[in-house]
Amino acid sequence: MAIRLDCIGEDGVDFEPFATFLTADETTDWFRAWTGNRELSGDEFRVFGQDGTGGYAAFWLIHPDQPLAEQPIVFLGSEGETGVVARNLGALLWLLADGFGPWEAATSHDPEPDWAPHPNRDLTAIAERFAPDHRASAAVVIEQATREFPDFDNIVMKLCR
Repeated sequence: MAIRLDCIGEDGVDFEPFATFLTADETTDWFRAWTGNRELSGDEFRVFGQDGTGGYAAFWLIHPDQPLAEQPIVFLGSEGETGVVARNLGALLWLLADGFGPWEAATSHDPEPDWAPHPNRDLTAIAERFAPDHRASAAVVIEQATREFPDFDNIVMKLCR
């Protein structure tokens, strides 16, 4: 993921992966602030990156019998944007390789007028190495995630106060 840091600004994708996950306390504080609900813990998320507006990308821990890399990737934006952007880590690698960040995937139905994705050879090499069986275009990754988890926005919005 460190290679992605070199690309910020060059391809219009503003995504910064963290060196480590947010701590449980940091995740709880953020999720409570984001939802306005002081009763929540944020335990269902492992936050691993953010965009320039402060929106977070996270693993959504909804499959208790699956490893972290098989959990869906979600985006919770600073302006209330939500979306499941990839079904798992392998799909996220292909999403990034195809020139999309989590915000772009979550808002792909309403893209910025001057933005166009720019596939990245270095990220494609990473996806080919670590997730060859997940190869798909960003459009397919987004469609699969949206189809598998169509109610994510409703689930999250019901938690908001």
